[in-house]
Amino acid sequence: MWKTFDNGGQEGAYWTEGQGDAVLLLHGFAEDHSVWEHQTAYLRAHYRVIVPDLPGTGRSGLTSPLSMESMAAFAWKALQAEGIASAVVIGHSMGGYVALAFAEAYPDAVEGLGLFSSTARPDTEEKREGRRKSIRIMQQYGVESFVTQLLPNMFAAEFRGTQVARIDNYMQQAIKIPMASMIAYYEAMIARPDRTAVLSNITQPVFFFVGKEDQAVPLDNSMSQVVLPSVASIHIFDRVGHMGMLEVFEESSLLLHQFITFCQHRQ
Repeated sequence: MWKTFDNGGQEGAYWTEGQGDAVLLLHGFAEDHSVWEHQTAYLRAHYRVIVPDLPGTGRSGLTSPLSMESMAAFAWKALQAEGIASAVVIGHSMGGYVALAFAEAYPDAVEGLGLFSSTARPDTEEKREGRRKSIRIMQQYGVESFVTQLLPNMFAAEFRGTQVARIDNYMQQAIKIPMASMIAYYEAMIARPDRTAVLSNITQPVFFFVGKEDQAVPLDNSMSQVVLPSVASIHIFDRVGHMGMLEVFEESSLLLHQFITFCQHRQ
């Protein structure tokens, strides 16, 4: 069911279903809560699943200035609205950046941390310039042209060749996101700091999902980080790109279930 809360004068919205211990799923750039639909459908039988639309996406209004820290505060407000003191926090891509900011700001609220095709490292200067170029492309040609050009490359080559309809559905969701939100996300990602210290210092388990064909978070980037936490659950997939929750939705749902259960048994 949809629920809302006041987020600094803007409406904040999240989807929640299920009962039991809480899991918070945070979507990435050019996504909304629906990117987690397969995982939500699976996990709701076991846990209380909370899936926000981050500010500027879906039913949640854009707030300014937008940052990883402000989106982490947004996620914390969603948990507070549910009366939840702690959860396993899983983030995809940009949602992983938010999850890391959340773990830094609210360490006692994190029972486990999941980086799903994400990284604690900041953008390289080359990556920052790529994001600035993307902003210019959106401003000149519009969101739809940008989405059509960029997003298919988030999937592995085999998936792109066989799952055209599913990729098109994903892109149709992305096209709905306002340009102002997309630009705000890019600027927030450009500005985000290095949070590898969060991984080094965290005492709770950390989940890593890695696709070998991920062009957004290359394999060597991920592999340099999986050694940082004291307890890590590491899953590396051949023939998977940046969108593992869609590309291998059954396997990823099961792995998340196992990880969340493991985190709860440590409490």
